[in-house]
Amino acid sequence: MHPNQAFRWEDRGTMRQLVAEIGFGALFAATPDGPRVAHLPAVWDGEDRLLFHLARGNGLTRHLAGATALFTVLGPDGYVSPDWYGLDHNQVPTWNYLAVELEGPVEALDRAGLIAQIDALAAAQEARLAPKPAWTRDKMDATALDALLRGITGFAMTVRAWRGTAKLGQNKPDAARLAAAEAIAAAGRPAIAEWMRQAR
Repeated sequence: MHPNQAFRWEDRGTMRQLVAEIGFGALFAATPDGPRVAHLPAVWDGEDRLLFHLARGNGLTRHLAGATALFTVLGPDGYVSPDWYGLDHNQVPTWNYLAVELEGPVEALDRAGLIAQIDALAAAQEARLAPKPAWTRDKMDATALDALLRGITGFAMTVRAWRGTAKLGQNKPDAARLAAAEAIAAAGRPAIAEWMRQAR
């Protein structure tokens, strides 16, 4: 994560919420073939347990159970022009962003756990599509569901380490940070602009 202490983010509740809202990230782990990454949706199971699944043919799948993995989520981000600060000309371009890293041991889920993971993931995402009627696996033929389940493996990661970066211009005077927030919003990045406005 970013080495500047001004950008260290330690609010686990807000980090957990960001991970839930985005619902998608990158999972990294070491394998005998070298480091590998999978891009996947995930869903919380309690305070510090993250559930996800991978295709059986994914290069990480056979190496994850019992391993320690790193799951990363990138939140809103955007380029910041030095001109936007309204400060002296000795500024350089930068990028503001939110990022969360979660690290911990991974265990494989049994069939019931995999089904529960699929149900939880669908429920979380389908709720965002209301008033559309929510999809549930009850709409699937049992044979089709069995075929799907044979092609994927479910996992749970118990988060033992939380690391967050909220690089929002906190190292600049408030007026400069707020001016940059207005400019970055006008440039089409309203989400990171709102975080910048609230930064302290």
